[in-house]
Amino acid sequence: MKSIFEYLDYRTYLKDFYEERKGRQTFFSYRYFGNKIGVDASYLLKVMLKSRHLSDSATDRVCQFCGLDVNEREYFKTLVHFAKARSQSESKLMFEKLLALRYVKSSTLVEKQYEYFRTWYHPVVRSVLEYYDFKGDYALLGKQLSPPISAKEAAASVKLLEQLELIKKDNDGRYCLTEKAVTTGDEWRSAAIIAFQEQTIRLSVESIDRHDRSLRDISTVTMNITEADFEEICDRITEFRRSIISFVNENTNPDRTYQLNIQFFPLTDVKGKTQ
Repeated sequence: MKSIFEYLDYRTYLKDFYEERKGRQTFFSYRYFGNKIGVDASYLLKVMLKSRHLSDSATDRVCQFCGLDVNEREYFKTLVHFAKARSQSESKLMFEKLLALRYVKSSTLVEKQYEYFRTWYHPVVRSVLEYYDFKGDYALLGKQLSPPISAKEAAASVKLLEQLELIKKDNDGRYCLTEKAVTTGDEWRSAAIIAFQEQTIRLSVESIDRHDRSLRDISTVTMNITEADFEEICDRITEFRRSIISFVNENTNPDRTYQLNIQFFPLTDVKGKTQ
């Protein structure tokens, strides 16, 4: 059975633990496992099917029964908190704690994928390399961005993009984009997305002072709507976003990189829902 530090979902770990133990001990069953950790067999099965969660006390008993050491226990408990996170910000916090707790010294693929989203300029550098005649001067590459990044940051970004196979060198030794996309697994998709969204929203605020009005388009509208209106507007936003992407994809000779953010959120309490 693989190390617990390779898991991003505690339910998957429990399932693998059960199957591994069942393979060695024929008497091992959901009932036996449940009795050892203080839950009934049907509830344990629901946990493994991701329809229920372990309580704090059951989590402690799992750690003891599975023979986890101090560091492994901390990681497992964080996995449980990650799965039970009630907001994207909490999910992001727990995911970053998981990465910090991992024993792996060299960066794993998951960590590299998360780093791609966690730092705003990695997707930008990739986009810039599509049209910028990069000849190895990382300082100049960094200055193409707004705000600019250092030569060290630009070099690290190019290295990460190569490791993720998002760029490659052509026969002339120049970087070009690949068709590969960065995938975000179900376990950490929300954490990765919120990290990127937070940074791009912050950049949009900074753009008000950083860029002349002729270079940007920032507008706001405050409106009163119904629940049905909300659904309709979300659908129209989706259609608009797709039409923009389709339009941009037809451009074969870009010369700059822009960020389009679309925020649509409540300014008043919605039937008692604030999350």
